[in-house]
Amino acid sequence: MPKSPSNVVTPAPAASVVLLRDTDAGPEILYLHRNPDLRFMGGYWVFPGGRVDPADHVSGGDTDGAAGRAAAREAHEEAGVRVDPVDLHPVCQWTTPVSSPIRFATWFFAAASNPEMVRVDGGEIRDHRWRRPEDALQAHRAGEIKFANPTFALTTRLCGHATVRDALAVVDTWEWEQLLGRIHPVEGGRVALYAEDCGYETGHIECEGPRHRIWMLDTGWRYERAFQPLI
Repeated sequence: MPKSPSNVVTPAPAASVVLLRDTDAGPEILYLHRNPDLRFMGGYWVFPGGRVDPADHVSGGDTDGAAGRAAAREAHEEAGVRVDPVDLHPVCQWTTPVSSPIRFATWFFAAASNPEMVRVDGGEIRDHRWRRPEDALQAHRAGEIKFANPTFALTTRLCGHATVRDALAVVDTWEWEQLLGRIHPVEGGRVALYAEDCGYETGHIECEGPRHRIWMLDTGWRYERAFQPLI
């Protein structure tokens, strides 16, 4: 049963950064493994990120600036990686579905990084891996790792680049998106629909028209984008 407005949790502001480094085989992304005992996304592999704290705000600053400072701070706190907020490339904002008891409105950024060492705390974050996005998706299909929707979608979109510079140049061409998925059961799993999708308002999965959805099926996940950006 859909939640009524009175019992929908207000999403807390958060920020996350996709850290990329160059290798001879192409760019790799840094993924962090969250402690399985955590209430929110326990056991998932994620990009460094967390809540936007009051200290991330500065007098006269805007929310986007605070989110950038939070993303840089979290990269250092969770992975020991230093990133200058001015070097962040805005990607999108992704909000947890209204059905979730814990919700965040997360600003996502991307940045080049080639640290000599990644340091995780062993508490909230248990492990880390640098993976090519293509290899990360293969591991996800094999059931070796768990992704949340934003991680899966952004990993998919970052496939196929020869260098970090090329990847970030493409990111800079992306339209800014604010994503809030609506989850529907389908045979063999679920599907998340986003605002540009022809079925977003009606819930009609087999609609004819633009597609913006993530298929979360037992046989594997798939990110489907076939639409003109909304103005």
